[in-house]
Amino acid sequence: MNAPVDVSFFARAAKPLTSYRPYWAKRFGTAPFLPMSRAEMEQLGWDSCDIVLVTGDAYVDHPSFGMAVIGRVLEAQGFRVGIIAQPDWQSAEPFKALGKPNLFWGVTAGNMDSMINRYTADRKIRSDDAYTPGDVGGKRPDRAAIVYSQRCREAFKDVPIVLGGIEGSLRRIAHYDYWSDKVRRSIVVDAKCDLLLYGNAERALVEVAHRLAAREPVEQITDVRGTAFVRRPDDESGKGWFEIDSTSVDEPGRVEAHVNPYMTTSEQAASQGSNCSKDDAPDSGAAGAGGESASGQKDPKSAEPNPAIQPMLFVANPALKAKLKVPPRDRSVIRLPSYEQVKSDPVLYAHANRVLHLETNPGNARALVQAHGEGTTARDVWINPPPIPLTTAEMDYVFDLPYARSPHPSYADENGGHDGATKIPAWEMIRFSINIMRGCFGGCTFCSITEHEGRIIQSRSEDSIIQEIEDIRDKVKGFTGTISDLGGPTANMYRLGCKSPEIEAACRKPSCVYPGICQNLGTNHDPLIKIYRRGRALKGIKKILIGSGLRYDLAVKSPEYVKELVQHHVGGYLKIAPEHTEQGPLTKMMKPGIGSYDKFKQLFEKFSEEAGKKQFLIPYFIAAHPGTSDEDMMNLAVWLKKNGFRADQVQTFYPSPMATATAMYHSNKNPLRKITRDSETVDIVRGEKRRRLHKAFLRYHDPNNWPLLREALKAMGRADLIGNGKHHLIPTFQPLTDGGYQSARRTNSTPSKPGSARAPGATPAKPQKGRLLTQHTGLPPRVTGAAKPPSARKPR
Repeated sequence: MNAPVDVSFFARAAKPLTSYRPYWAKRFGTAPFLPMSRAEMEQLGWDSCDIVLVTGDAYVDHPSFGMAVIGRVLEAQGFRVGIIAQPDWQSAEPFKALGKPNLFWGVTAGNMDSMINRYTADRKIRSDDAYTPGDVGGKRPDRAAIVYSQRCREAFKDVPIVLGGIEGSLRRIAHYDYWSDKVRRSIVVDAKCDLLLYGNAERALVEVAHRLAAREPVEQITDVRGTAFVRRPDDESGKGWFEIDSTSVDEPGRVEAHVNPYMTTSEQAASQGSNCSKDDAPDSGAAGAGGESASGQKDPKSAEPNPAIQPMLFVANPALKAKLKVPPRDRSVIRLPSYEQVKSDPVLYAHANRVLHLETNPGNARALVQAHGEGTTARDVWINPPPIPLTTAEMDYVFDLPYARSPHPSYADENGGHDGATKIPAWEMIRFSINIMRGCFGGCTFCSITEHEGRIIQSRSEDSIIQEIEDIRDKVKGFTGTISDLGGPTANMYRLGCKSPEIEAACRKPSCVYPGICQNLGTNHDPLIKIYRRGRALKGIKKILIGSGLRYDLAVKSPEYVKELVQHHVGGYLKIAPEHTEQGPLTKMMKPGIGSYDKFKQLFEKFSEEAGKKQFLIPYFIAAHPGTSDEDMMNLAVWLKKNGFRADQVQTFYPSPMATATAMYHSNKNPLRKITRDSETVDIVRGEKRRRLHKAFLRYHDPNNWPLLREALKAMGRADLIGNGKHHLIPTFQPLTDGGYQSARRTNSTPSKPGSARAPGATPAKPQKGRLLTQHTGLPPRVTGAAKPPSARKPR
């Protein structure tokens, strides 16, 4: 196809998505919505589905929802695709609603990991679910991917199960599970799926679908990149690989013999083939002239050295060196420590996690294998190298498919819309937003984006993005002229990548921007600036906001981009995430220092003033991250007060599966460096009390936290921060509180005790006229003209 210029230099040695011959069912055409019932299938003229997708999310036909993307891509290949969304998992009957799939089941827990979706960072059950109509919680099971796979197997035993989604991606090897506080097996073993597709799986899924349609047995599909599967150790298909053993971190050194306490020093020396010079050496005064001892023999110390004796030198044999050959990477497989090893040894767990993250570049990654079980139950989880990223033309192909851009009609309320009681919050959030790229090369250790989408940026073409803006303007109901976001995993990585294809293909660094921006990384923001300007110039577009997280250390490299962003694409507040101010936790997060934030803040304030706008930065921080000490959190709290911030949205570190920071949390080791038994240890914040303390430092302005902070500050020897002055962190007095915390956002508020003024059912206080509540209650309200000017105090 006539592709736009590919923005990544990565060599795409892969079959294009559009080069496959369409499946015969292409004749049925395109469905307005993928069917969720037999009645819809009959309206489309289908007697069966080739593929049935099972998801833990409500079905929203929008390119920000994974099931919609996968379904539409398969439909474009000619397959008949049905969707079973949020089925009742108590029995297999709901999984039979669309009949038996002709080719395979496609199973996912949804856009979010089901455990993170269900539980808070403190392991408390959430009452809501943004991916469910009406924001109702409990519509999906814990570990949904495993439960759904089991029910699919019960429904139709002989139909292959292909597992995907972020829950499967992050659990492809043995992983630490925060909720059960133990290491669990690979999800491939627990779910008993035939094939796991990890990452953005369009390329792998299309190939697998066509091969299954050609009646190739699923157990023979073992050569597709981006897949994982179970293989017996004696399987013939696993022969012919060069196996690299990485099941240990280091070997034991020389073992010292125990000292016999009943032996004298001379006897100990004699047992080791030497003598004790102090006890056994002859007295120097007994030696006669000429270096002879009293016995008439020559003193060995005075003997002249023999010139014929020379030290031995070892020289490498060039003939042998020439014969040394490195096995080809495409036929090499690294054997990780087994599940039984990493379960019992946290050091080996950290080592396995490090190896996994080193083998993530599609240009040089090798296959991985991890043993599960022993004896007759032994089997290997085989993980092929990551998928080849999509080209710009393929990204356009995926995002230009005929999405309805709305929830399925079965979710409509009594008025036929989706804005009432059945509103889906996740759809409401991205309803008028546009995804312009995938991937992230930031490598933040607490984030799962890199593990799922990879470090290679995959960008859409400018024309495709502009076309989607026009489609939203012309076709989406309720559009008022404002695009809520134009971004992706990161707002400003569009069309950024390595300057050299050779270096990009060989690089094994976990981040392109830490500890500093790589000299080989292109940081030109001009293509993004062009899209912003072209988009806001369209007729009917009032404003384009940027809601994705901004990488400010990259943004300061392009003041022109910062100017365009600040003066035209900020709605009063801009969210950025420095995460911390202290080097201890920042080095474990792989985040830039607070100096980069200060540089961006200067540019932000400068361009805001030039535009005559009063705008504010909203910094986000993480509490209790590995590597964070109590003093670090205290210093962060002092910085927050000094700069006038009262952080409302506070995130406590959440150990997600497979993240590097999670490996730190479990093992107390730092996988960013080589792992040995004596390698660097990391301070881990464990225990409810200490985690609450770190969160309390971020919410230093909440009176409910003051007793805990006073106790901690005194124990740390920093009672000087307790007082009633402006330079103090918390006051000496304690007001009467009801135990609740009232936030500008309902979901961020802490429930009050029954019977208090803030308790449910109590009459809420009337808002002050002219005062606008914000996410950060410490920020001043916008000047709207509605508030009366404060009257001057009359003199007595």
